[in-house]
Amino acid sequence: MSQSTPGEAPTTTVVHLMRHGEVYNPEGVLYGRLDGYHLSDLGREMAETVARHLAPNDIVHVVASPLERAQQTAAPIADSHDVEIVTDARVIESENVFEGRTVAKGDILRPANWRHLLNPVRPSWGEPYTQIAARMLAAVDDARRAAAGHEAVIVSHQLPVWTARNRLENRRLWHDPRKRECTLASLTSLTYDGDELQSVSYSEPAAALLARASKSVGA
Repeated sequence: MSQSTPGEAPTTTVVHLMRHGEVYNPEGVLYGRLDGYHLSDLGREMAETVARHLAPNDIVHVVASPLERAQQTAAPIADSHDVEIVTDARVIESENVFEGRTVAKGDILRPANWRHLLNPVRPSWGEPYTQIAARMLAAVDDARRAAAGHEAVIVSHQLPVWTARNRLENRRLWHDPRKRECTLASLTSLTYDGDELQSVSYSEPAAALLARASKSVGA
């Protein structure tokens, strides 16, 4: 990693971790990494709202998960700053054995599924939290270097964003999903001086639109 030379002011860089906008998912499927799940009309409105919010910012680097909903969310931000979207598989949604199923409590708690629920700390139903954190922070480091002295946006998914934040704030990685602070189209902003993380802040530029969002769980 680059370091500031003696007497030189540290370079301030901001990396915004953004969750994608609302997805069209009328069946309430846990879509995870499945193809074909795109933004709803409201999700596109969320993406445009955040793009307008970030328009004055000094964004020089935009990264997105390869999944369609993340690419669509990143597009208006990249367009407004005249940069290309860099697709990075490290910021993709986490793996989950329940992917493709409905997420009603009765479906998840069938006896055949109990073996997947034995270890919430790992967790036993999907990709280990430690693995999610490692790949996300590697992507953050690369984005920080690419945008040194400016700002970057990484469009990812709720669990990866929340896991990265937990790691950066030295909190345990296992958690109650209902308590994640990571709403649709939200920004978790990481401010660095040189290589050192100085602060983590959270904002919801599309907060006014959240009341219209579907309450179904998708990813």
